[in-house]
Amino acid sequence: MNSEDIIGFEVITNLFTFHKNKLRVLLIKRDYEPFKGYWMLPTKLISANETIFDCALNRLEKVIGFNDINLKQCNIFSDIDRNPNNRVIAVSLIGLVDIETLFNKRKYTGYELGWFPIGELPKMVYDHNLIVNDAIDNLKKYLDDANFIKNILPFEFAISEYQKLNEEVLKIKLDRRNFRKKAINLLENSGIKNSGKNGRPAELYRFKENNYE
Repeated sequence: MNSEDIIGFEVITNLFTFHKNKLRVLLIKRDYEPFKGYWMLPTKLISANETIFDCALNRLEKVIGFNDINLKQCNIFSDIDRNPNNRVIAVSLIGLVDIETLFNKRKYTGYELGWFPIGELPKMVYDHNLIVNDAIDNLKKYLDDANFIKNILPFEFAISEYQKLNEEVLKIKLDRRNFRKKAINLLENSGIKNSGKNGRPAELYRFKENNYE
């Protein structure tokens, strides 16, 4: 490789949802070589007329059929050999979507997709496993950012759900009482209860409106 070689720039999106008490990431099964049959994050080479966010949203539109998703820039990956075929620099983004929105808006696009729990990732192309784990580490700083983290939870939810989400991201077990004391500063009681586990009603909460400012 010499100075005349072309460097490509790609945008890689880590799209997370939270379902059945597990943090899950969207992966696409690759149907061409190299690494045919492996899984990959939604990826697109950036065009001259796109921002990195436009690029990511355009890709998500093709993959899941909708793109009204809030994104945050995450990291840059520039190892010379990260892609053995070409010199490609990657910008990674984080996006969150709640499971109800996903079920209601997703469309069949022809891609073979999987929502994998972060602790059960399959074989992935290139450095995508590294990129996912880096995104999870970055997600930690958004756990108290109501304006962003609200995108992965239903509008109303049990505190136990919010605690489990925190535990999935932090990869630790949290004390229920201590977590509740901290979380209650961000939340307000919705006045609604659901059936809860074993039929026991569970109070539902939502993020306080002033946390969105």
